[in-house]
Amino acid sequence: MTRKVQIFALIALTSVAAIWGASFVLMKDALAGQSVDDFLATRFIIATFVLILIQPKTLTQISPEMLKKGFALGLFLGSGYLFQTIGLNLTTAATTGFLTGLYVVFTPILGALFLKSHVTRNEWIGVVMATAGLGLLSFKGFAIGVGELSVLLSALFFALHILGLGRWSEKFATYPLTVVQLGTIAILTSMLAIIDKGYEPPNTDQEWKATIFTAILATSVAFLVQTWSQSKMDATVVAVVLTLEVVFAALFAVIAGQESLTVKATIGGALIFAAMLLMQVRQNSKVSSATNQ
Repeated sequence: MTRKVQIFALIALTSVAAIWGASFVLMKDALAGQSVDDFLATRFIIATFVLILIQPKTLTQISPEMLKKGFALGLFLGSGYLFQTIGLNLTTAATTGFLTGLYVVFTPILGALFLKSHVTRNEWIGVVMATAGLGLLSFKGFAIGVGELSVLLSALFFALHILGLGRWSEKFATYPLTVVQLGTIAILTSMLAIIDKGYEPPNTDQEWKATIFTAILATSVAFLVQTWSQSKMDATVVAVVLTLEVVFAALFAVIAGQESLTVKATIGGALIFAAMLLMQVRQNSKVSSATNQ
């Protein structure tokens, strides 16, 4: 793998974090008049069908092994979104942002425990810096309740998805693997919506706009990019880069006039960005070493 490819993967993944940061604000609008299950079902049904409509032949590229691995990834990711969205309805956006970002801690720990991944000193430093940055950006104190526990559980599932994608993304073609993941979540959330109170689509134009934005840009496009990028980067590095989602969410909130820029938020964002750069220095060193051998 060349350094140029790795830098491109880093830029691409950072773009995903920016899109997710923007969608974080819109999700409140999408959930204004519909249930969590209905929102997620609509989002992932649209996302899956958009990808299939663009490349119908991709369905013929799905092997039994890809279906099995993609289903597991979709289950992890779908569970993460389900618990995150439940938590967002029960607690504040700031608390949800901080607790969701704790996948940056869970990823190296779970990788070391279950995949015997080696976590270097620089990686641990980057994880600590990113976690501190998350705290400065979004932590305003909270009482542990159902909402907070739900979001914390979502962070665990997101970490499992990052680890699984890091392990399997290089083995399979990006496009069909993404379709399997998103299709799994579409089926899972649709079943939950029907079992709950019966599926209902968005009710207002505002809800439709927010749902379509998250479905196409924050889901179809974003997960295609993430699946490809993770075949070029370490899982722990990916986790740190994706914490930029919280930085972008704060930035878009400031631009929209919803929040003011504080010294604490600025330092928090700088810490996360510095952590990403630290991890990338390590990655570039690895690439250089591999090239020279």
